[in-house]
Amino acid sequence: MFFLLSLSFFTTQIRSVLIGVSESIVKPPKIEFEYFRSKAEEIKLSKEVQKKRAQFLARPVRQLDLSRIKSVRELVAAWSETSIQSRSLAACAKVYENMILDKDRPTIFLGLSGALIAGGLRKVISDLIQAGFVDVVVSTGAIVYQDFYQAQGFKHYIGTPDSDDSLLHDLYIDRIYDTYVDEIGFVETDDIIGKIAGSLEPRKYSTREFMAHLGKYAEKDPNSIIGKASKFGVPVFVPAIADSSIGIGLAGLYRSKKQVGKEGLSLDVIRDNYEIAQIILKSRKTGSIYIGGGVPKNYINDAAVMLDYTPGHAYSFQITTDAPHWGGLTGSTLDEAKSWGKISKVATKATAYVEATIGLPLVASYVLESKSLRQNRKHLRFAWDGDTLTEIKLSS
Repeated sequence: MFFLLSLSFFTTQIRSVLIGVSESIVKPPKIEFEYFRSKAEEIKLSKEVQKKRAQFLARPVRQLDLSRIKSVRELVAAWSETSIQSRSLAACAKVYENMILDKDRPTIFLGLSGALIAGGLRKVISDLIQAGFVDVVVSTGAIVYQDFYQAQGFKHYIGTPDSDDSLLHDLYIDRIYDTYVDEIGFVETDDIIGKIAGSLEPRKYSTREFMAHLGKYAEKDPNSIIGKASKFGVPVFVPAIADSSIGIGLAGLYRSKKQVGKEGLSLDVIRDNYEIAQIILKSRKTGSIYIGGGVPKNYINDAAVMLDYTPGHAYSFQITTDAPHWGGLTGSTLDEAKSWGKISKVATKATAYVEATIGLPLVASYVLESKSLRQNRKHLRFAWDGDTLTEIKLSS
């Protein structure tokens, strides 16, 4: 019996060896070309090569079938199986969707730069705030200023980049690439900002606190970014506020007060640092969205390490036209931000190299068109006691 068992075991081992040997010497599939026989002889398809090829060639590109597309959301979803920047945009949209669906309810930061109001994106951004898909805004001064300009009834106008700019100057018309704005309307808006600031108690304010006051004067406009932010308690930070037409309006107030020997409002941007860092530290998780780059992108990134080290933003995507090899912040990769601890080492992230007036409406439509994402979505409420954030809670 022992002999039979041993023989059986030995036979099994021999069979395994023989199978292994036979597998290693199995001939690869024969490659035949009629006109390129030497190339066929050069191609060596070992078992290992075939396995690696199968891994790389696992997902075919699907040719876009527009006849089957019924919405922008479906178009963006279909792009996830195409290539180049369409797939990158789809990846950004998916990151945004995951950010919204996360059960830990991440605090979503939106960084805004570029000519977004001139580009017609005002309501797109406002709608994202209303839907509860943006919890904190960090913006250039120009964007919130031009939003406020429109809230006063002024408009942007279709123009051309080939304009006679000397003539425009003489007509008191300002140009933003292919868009015109009314210089007289700008000065009137500067004046309004100065008057609003002059009506406030003469003390130090963070830009978040000042924008909350300014936003109240824009709530009457249903498409206003800062109006919607005011309505839903979304903090708006403008860290480079002096470098904008809001800064011009405040400079006019400053001169007026100085001429009569009085103190006026002043903005404390270091208090901004303290306030935004508290939002990060009191959030379970954070997500970041960067439209363009510049100061808003850097500021949201810095907030993750401003006072204490944190895990970094758990989700992040950016839409930019800049490239990383120039070394600038706007084109820097989200991977680079990992080295600073600003983006989590395991973050869900994506980048699309697309101009914002094209990219943002598509990504925004992807999330806004989803009834399931919007259903029962609650805003975050931030309770402030001066410069101290006492609580973040979901709206009732």
